[in-house]
Amino acid sequence: MSKKLISEQDILEAAKRGEKIIRLEEGVIITDAAKDRAKQLGVKLEKKLTPEPQNIPPSRPPSQAGQKEILAIGSDHGGFQLKEALKRFLGTHSHNVVDLGTYSEEPCDYPDFAYAVARMVSLGEASRGIMIDSVGIASAIVANKVQGIRAACCYDEFSARSSREHNNANVLTLGGKTLGVELAKGIVTVWLETNFGGGRHQKRLDKISDIEKRLNK
Repeated sequence: MSKKLISEQDILEAAKRGEKIIRLEEGVIITDAAKDRAKQLGVKLEKKLTPEPQNIPPSRPPSQAGQKEILAIGSDHGGFQLKEALKRFLGTHSHNVVDLGTYSEEPCDYPDFAYAVARMVSLGEASRGIMIDSVGIASAIVANKVQGIRAACCYDEFSARSSREHNNANVLTLGGKTLGVELAKGIVTVWLETNFGGGRHQKRLDKISDIEKRLNK
């Protein structure tokens, strides 16, 4: 499977097709629910073997390969349409967008995708993340359970700017059923272009980090 995220629904669909082995690309995220369902249904999850590297010259110099900011994006079914619109929008603005699903409007569970986006940011595999569900609040709750994540549900450009300048938010959550496409584009643009203010705000972020450290001991 070439997906970046394997959810419980993916396992159920594979089982319906009679698949007993799912071979996974390197770096794929498997939700806990997907692992449990695979075990229950006797579906084996295997990593694909990585072929030996060939001495083929790169298509472009390595110095140019890492210039684009990597953004993780995800949604549940309620945010799917807005995700697709924002993905096209971001692709025209020099961002390397990694789509972690969902990939259709079939009903699914927002925690799977919010966690996948937050985890990718937490691991440093993406600089920032965007997650969209119907309202945006639920995904912010999930993402903020992941260590090092500061997720903000933004509903206008002012809240987007504040979340970056004051809180250094690294995950933006949006409501697919509460925002129009053009407003969402404006929010995303402001959020991506606003830098953290530092100064007195850093002292407050340090206190948040201290709380997180105490709770994760």
